[in-house]
This record gives sequence, structure tokens and C-alpha cells, in this order.
Amino acid sequence: MMENVKKFKVPILIFLIFVILALLNPTIASRSTQVTWDYFKEMALILPPVFLLMGLMEVWVPKDKIQKWIGSGSGIKGGLISLILGTLPTGPLYVAFPMTATLVRKGASITNMVIFLGSWAALKIPQLMVEVKFLGVSFTGLRFVLTLIALVIMGLIMETVLGRHVGMDWLPPESNETMKKKGY
Repeated sequence: MMENVKKFKVPILIFLIFVILALLNPTIASRSTQVTWDYFKEMALILPPVFLLMGLMEVWVPKDKIQKWIGSGSGIKGGLISLILGTLPTGPLYVAFPMTATLVRKGASITNMVIFLGSWAALKIPQLMVEVKFLGVSFTGLRFVLTLIALVIMGLIMETVLGRHVGMDWLPPESNETMKKKGY
């Protein structure tokens, strides 16, 4: 019994906070319930196609292609591919995480995945177009370049730190073997 309580302590705590909120201020609790329901519906509509796409990518895209295109030896070409793949989508960032996990399992480099996630979050083309309209081309261009430099630096640091992590416990089992083969 206590194992289950410890396992689910965060959801239980959130539920207790919600119950207290409902007792103290039912209007806010009602609004909170509506926001939670709307978010759940959004997730229920977006995530199944994403997982389907991830499953298809897992089967259709060979591991050696991922390693060649965006793996450790891909160099600048891999970074550019990651940047392009990250700037094209318009969906929420939480969609990118299952994709990134699949790519890491298939041998993508940590640096390129940081570039992919960071460009998805901060360098999306639709976002850049709005930024150009309101802030101008020079500001947007400077922010783009500085953000990209920061992403590359963060990626290199993360690859160095995570690559030295003893045991590679943070990686899924398949990726752990890939990282060991790379000499990390």
C-alpha cells in the first residue's frame, strides 16, 4: 500500500490541492477543471498520430541512415538537418520529445537532438515570420543566430557530460550500446 502511495505521491498531492481549492474557491476549481479537460482533449487528439508516426519511423527508417544523417559523425550536415527538421513543424513542443527519444535510440547524436529540440522550441519558421513582422528583420536575424550558437554550445556540452556519464543509465538500452560503441 505504501509503495503505491510513494509511487503516486505527486498526483495524490495535486488531487489534494485541488480538493482544498474546490472547498475554498469553487469558481477557480471549476475553471481549473475546464482547463485540465481542454488540455486532455488536445493531448488525446495530438498524441495518437504522433505515436503512430514514431512507430512507422521506427520500422521504416533504418538505424544506419539515422546514424549517417544525424549521428555523431554527421558533422555540420547533421546539425543542419536537425535545424531544418526542428524549424518546420508547427505543433507543440511535447510532440518533439517522443521523436527525439526514437532518434536517440537509433543513434542520433545528443548535440543534434539539442539543436532539433531547441529549434523546435525557439526557431520555428511561423514564429520567425511573426517576429519579423513585429520586431524587424535585423532583430530576428540576430536572435536566430545567437539562439543557434547557444543551441550548438549546449548540445556539445550535453554530449560531453552525458557521454561521460558512467553506466549510461539515462539512455534506453539500445542507445546505451550505441554510445558504448562510440567510445563514451
